[in-house]
Amino acid sequence: MDKLKAMQTVVSIADEGSLTAAAIALDSSLPAVVRTLAQLEAHLGIRLFNRTTRRISLTEEGQHYIDSSRQLLTAIEEAESALTTDAVEPRGQLTITAPVLYGQMHVAPSVTRFVRRYDKVRVNLLLSDRRANLLEEHIDVGIRIGALDDSSLIAQALGSVRRIVVASPEYLACHGVPNHPSDLLKTNCVRFSNGAGPWWTFYENNKPFKVAVSGNLMFNLTAPAIEACTAGLGFGMFFLYQVAHQLAHNDLRVVLASFEPPAKPINLVYPHARLLPARIKFFTEWMKRELSEGHLEKTSPCADNTGMM
Repeated sequence: MDKLKAMQTVVSIADEGSLTAAAIALDSSLPAVVRTLAQLEAHLGIRLFNRTTRRISLTEEGQHYIDSSRQLLTAIEEAESALTTDAVEPRGQLTITAPVLYGQMHVAPSVTRFVRRYDKVRVNLLLSDRRANLLEEHIDVGIRIGALDDSSLIAQALGSVRRIVVASPEYLACHGVPNHPSDLLKTNCVRFSNGAGPWWTFYENNKPFKVAVSGNLMFNLTAPAIEACTAGLGFGMFFLYQVAHQLAHNDLRVVLASFEPPAKPINLVYPHARLLPARIKFFTEWMKRELSEGHLEKTSPCADNTGMM
């Protein structure tokens, strides 16, 4: 039995969620995958997967074996990549995570272009505003906005993005343009049910201070909050990229720009590795070029604006 091939097979079964999907991913046949799995389980004397007619799932022993197999396969790939990274075409599975809206607007289109260029790479893009643990969840690359709290990750800066307060021209015409963040206490503010709650952070004389805003609308997602502000229902605080379209079409305007907190960094992160597989190296370079030279560069001149946009 080819143990390396067997490891690749069971890892693919775990990743794909079925024997049939694993056979397709491995460019093999279903009988061959079934036979390899059976031979490996017989050799180890344990059951790696619980199988029914409808689903397949890892046993506890199977999970331990899969984790060890991933480490070994990665080490082999890293050793090969050290010799051939500049010459090979990247291939294999690549799992990426990014914030939902940022991922939809900027990461997903870049990933699509990457896969079009390197069609032997199979990408699984996970969009979530929850900060995933890259190591525990077997994620190769993450896009993070804000300060990094995990020193075990390698970070490459892509740029930064402002957090701004906006309102519709109609709302400003009716309620006036605030001159100081404290003026928001007398207005309606569209808030989020998660995160910092009612507290919005501002800076004055290089010192932070918070304002406890209130309003009759609260959301757990960004898109409907933007729609509410565009409809003239109050002020909202968003990242600049989230409302770039509305600002460009004058559906929203920036206020209180001189009180904005420092821009948040945007980083591309991945677990520490002495040698990176070719697909991760190619992808990180691709994303640095796409994101750094794309929308982030376009947004930076806005930092000097102090009034309406």
